[in-house]
Amino acid sequence: MSDQEDGAPSDADLLRSHVEGDRDAFGVLFARHRDRLWAVALRTMGNPDDAADGLQDGLVAAYRRAGSFRGEAAVTTWLHRVVVNACLDRLRAAKVRRAEALPDDLEEYGGRGSTVTADVADPADLAVLDERRRRVLAALAELPAEQRAALVLVDMEGYPVSEVARMLDCAEGTVKSRCSRGRARLAEALHLLAPGGDPDHAAPGNPPPGPGVRSTRAPRAPPAG
Repeated sequence: MSDQEDGAPSDADLLRSHVEGDRDAFGVLFARHRDRLWAVALRTMGNPDDAADGLQDGLVAAYRRAGSFRGEAAVTTWLHRVVVNACLDRLRAAKVRRAEALPDDLEEYGGRGSTVTADVADPADLAVLDERRRRVLAALAELPAEQRAALVLVDMEGYPVSEVARMLDCAEGTVKSRCSRGRARLAEALHLLAPGGDPDHAAPGNPPPGPGVRSTRAPRAPPAG
């Protein structure tokens, strides 16, 4: 059901009301899109503390720059652009390139994206899925900020490439290129993290048989008749 159908103001109406001085309009707009904006900030930054700072920076910027919105894209696209750019600015400034543990509250927003799988009841399977998710997020944290943002928006949040291009203010080909390079780096990192993928650590199980050892004794001859 759309905003117009249920009688609620549209995103554009709320933003316009905010610009015109309505003190509550921006809060209503933020509450409407809070979950997805938080999920993007969390996955882009890699941990809840940095995500909260990035989201706050983005919302302050959106609050102050609302008058510059011209309606060339959806309000949600514009909000995502502002929040993602704020997160990227923090990543560039801090040069964050570390792998973080899985945030405790990431599962609240785990209903979409490439790292999400169907519910599994078996505890052993759940442990495997949790470890796989940790590896993906840790590898994601090692990507350059621009590649990480593209992958988060396209692969994890499921936005179309065309909309992500508007969010990141770049060409669609640039988004595709960043996703392609990011996926390749993720695949390489996840291969090294997989059992047997690290050449410095042996794969589980018995080692392959080595070459036979030749005896130094002369072969015995058959007994004389």
